[in-house]
Amino acid sequence: MDELKIRRAVPADAAAVLALFDAAIAWFVRIGNTQQWGTEPASAQERWITRVEQWCASSDAWVAEHPTVGVCGALVLGEALEYVPAATEPEVYVRVLIGSRDPRVKGTGRRLLAFAEERARAAGVGRMRVDCYAGGSGDLVRFYEAAGYDRDVTFTVGDGADAWPGQVLSRRVDVENDLAR
Repeated sequence: MDELKIRRAVPADAAAVLALFDAAIAWFVRIGNTQQWGTEPASAQERWITRVEQWCASSDAWVAEHPTVGVCGALVLGEALEYVPAATEPEVYVRVLIGSRDPRVKGTGRRLLAFAEERARAAGVGRMRVDCYAGGSGDLVRFYEAAGYDRDVTFTVGDGADAWPGQVLSRRVDVENDLAR
């Protein structure tokens, strides 16, 4: 993983990021998790294409790149999404996190989260939040808990058969106090 480089995303990264989502969706379908993102590849859906293009063009979007795998992860930081309760203090919000399932780049998601925490520290922000799908097996919530995040609030997007259960998780980030020097 020492070969992994994190760099600012550019619009030309959209195809590679869509491919990461396509691979995740295909894997979800194989394990029976069709409620999170559906069953169709992201690259075949105009709303996904537009969304990923916007993410890759945003000022706080990042990709992880490996010399043999290529783009193997993406991270987008920014404001909390509209369905998430508003922040009560300054925060860095993880809007998007996706990593490759390729075993050669195992741990990319955690590396990107650590990078996000470095950015929060550099900005003097002591709180990080992320939201995720809370349905299915609950593995995604447990992933964030294993990365040091605590469950905060639950929410639901949509209603009826299309309802999507979500979980907001947060963590404190140690920020140096300039006054203590």
